[in-house]
Amino acid sequence: MPQIPDTSVADSPRPFLLWVGETRDAELHLARSGLSGLVAVAEAATPAAAVAMGMPGQQSPAITLLAAAVPGGWTLADAVLLSRHWPLTPVVSVATSLIDGRRRSGPALPGVEEVPWTDLPGRVAWWLHDMAAGRPGTLGMPATSRREERIMESAVRVREWSSPQRPRPRISVAAARAGEVECLVDLLSAAGAPVTRRTCGRPPLDEPADVLVWDVSALTPSHLAWLQILTANQPALRVVLLDSFPRGDSTTAALRAGAVAVLARPVSLEALAGTLIRLETAAFALGGEQGRG
Repeated sequence: MPQIPDTSVADSPRPFLLWVGETRDAELHLARSGLSGLVAVAEAATPAAAVAMGMPGQQSPAITLLAAAVPGGWTLADAVLLSRHWPLTPVVSVATSLIDGRRRSGPALPGVEEVPWTDLPGRVAWWLHDMAAGRPGTLGMPATSRREERIMESAVRVREWSSPQRPRPRISVAAARAGEVECLVDLLSAAGAPVTRRTCGRPPLDEPADVLVWDVSALTPSHLAWLQILTANQPALRVVLLDSFPRGDSTTAALRAGAVAVLARPVSLEALAGTLIRLETAAFALGGEQGRG
């Protein structure tokens, strides 16, 4: 049954997303759950059902998400149907790990950007941030743009993110090799997020930061065990893991061990900056407390 959120407020309607497709798949369920608390989401099983259902206040969705657990779940005709009904709404495809092998060769649907399921909450957070500021951002770039072009465009926008009203979180980074540590520091610097501590190897238990970005390369049981000990010693610490091969089961295990997010390597600047925005938003909603969720 279609799910339609209440987006009405006294002054102006709030933006909402349209999720088209299933959420039973473990990875899609995690991606959909990551949007909770960030933005209202209307759900429909198919593009035809989405077009047929009434939207809140006759609004157009801010973004339409086409979600499928396997390659070829949607066709170009499905994307065209949605675009014709809401011509100003960008359509984005959500890719599960089953699509990893094909994703780098280009989008399956011409003109439709494809986003890995792990990156979706962070990318959406950043896109909404751009929209609220009235900027086009990278969501308006061609779906075939090179990663380097997106990093340059993102860096210009992300530098404008800092808010004088709220202090920026203290951020630490950790990775197995020194080169990976420096790459993370450079990426966070491009995001306007200064790094307070950098560690080559596993992070120490006395981690003083608010947020830890830990590049585990390939997630193993030993990483999960250390993560549990770390978050037990530092319950306010929010840990973002970077994993080369994130899957639904491994990501669920990492979240249960205490991580707040798992992003795919190589991580995009937008996904990382958007994840930091998500964490700020969650902490602000809790009255400044730093909760895990």
